[in-house]
Amino acid sequence: MSTGKFPRVTRRRFLEQTGLTLLAAGSAPALSAPFVSPALADTKSLSIVQWSHFVPAYDKWFDKFALNWGEKNKIAVTVDHIPVQDIAARAAAEASAGSGHDLFGWNGAGGAHLYRKFLVDVTSLVEDAEKKHGKVTVIGKQIAYNQDDHSWSAFPDFYINFPVMYRKSLWASIGVQPDSWDNIRIGGAKLKAKGNPVGISLGHSNDPNTTWRGLLWSFGGAVQDETGKHVVLNSKESVEAVKYVAALYKEAMTPDVLSWNDASNNQYIVSGVASLIINPISAYRTCQQANKKVADDIFVLRPPKGPARQFMGGAAEFYGIWKFAKNQDAAKDFLRYYADNWIGAFKASEGYNMPIFSSIVPKPMPLLSDDPTSNPHDKLAILQTSDEWSAVPGYPGPAWPATDEVYNNFIICDMMAKAATGAMTPEESVKWASQQCEGIFEKWLHKA
Repeated sequence: MSTGKFPRVTRRRFLEQTGLTLLAAGSAPALSAPFVSPALADTKSLSIVQWSHFVPAYDKWFDKFALNWGEKNKIAVTVDHIPVQDIAARAAAEASAGSGHDLFGWNGAGGAHLYRKFLVDVTSLVEDAEKKHGKVTVIGKQIAYNQDDHSWSAFPDFYINFPVMYRKSLWASIGVQPDSWDNIRIGGAKLKAKGNPVGISLGHSNDPNTTWRGLLWSFGGAVQDETGKHVVLNSKESVEAVKYVAALYKEAMTPDVLSWNDASNNQYIVSGVASLIINPISAYRTCQQANKKVADDIFVLRPPKGPARQFMGGAAEFYGIWKFAKNQDAAKDFLRYYADNWIGAFKASEGYNMPIFSSIVPKPMPLLSDDPTSNPHDKLAILQTSDEWSAVPGYPGPAWPATDEVYNNFIICDMMAKAATGAMTPEESVKWASQQCEGIFEKWLHKA
């Protein structure tokens, strides 16, 4: 995972003519030794790259799944797994070089819209999947759907929800339920005094990018309006949200969160120190293996209530097929087969990968509605409808290149961190962030 000192160059260098900035191929993150299926044919092959999953069992399942598909179809399949913070740089390098993997798996944001001109239109593929597995949900449509011409630049795979994950006994001991942002601040301060702080990153990674957007929306703020053409960040609601984060940091958290990556809060709650984090259930699954006593005490809630709404950011996974890919037909065939067997991906991820096609995992969902490893067995049941309280960066408007670039540049994270550390007042940090967003929007609106 990236830290608060993650070099911005990896997120910002794109090809000038696209309005992006693509890294030179030589500066791309090195790939670890890939999983490679036996070469069953001289010319037929398929190469895939995706982020290393936080539930390791999923990567093992996917590799075997791809191997079996390749053997049946006489196609040699290669799967590379790389750290999630390296995805943006790897994509930039491949697009810049016009060479790379056939299937590229993105996580978070910054792929399907930013690289639209580099990607094969997969509208027919998505429409075929909808006929079999139900319409794409609202959060799924925000991932790779192009509002302007109703096309799809990438194939939606899954989304990741971010519930409140808290130590029930600790919060019960102070008589506070962490179901609102106010209660998290009040109770968090009390528990910090007892040695059990709240743990929410203020660094540069996907977790804070999603969490602080959720808080911003909960206070009534947003980066853009519903049309996606106007930056509306500089508002009193945004200032109040930033004031809250500054207070939460000082009263209920520790300075360590400023340099945390996406694994840090997982480790924090597994250690038994943290009283609360906001995170996908990978943290809980890890804790079940590493510290069962703590895991039994971890419960989940919907996002905290704010003054305006109860909402949270979500992270998205989707697959793009490069126009320069040598094996586009194989990539499409694999995605069709993958979608038809997607419930296996859901189970292998232990309920982490949340469905985007509405009927692809029938309710009640296995592992969430009734999980034999959890006590009680329905502990995770509320996650079945998390698409109702989750959204990706464009909310309340459409996701498009400008919102993806704002996400990739960690502007909302930095807005919160600058005020939390006292580098700027809340008003100054909101104004600064708004100016950054306006510059990005102006560039993309001009290009349109």
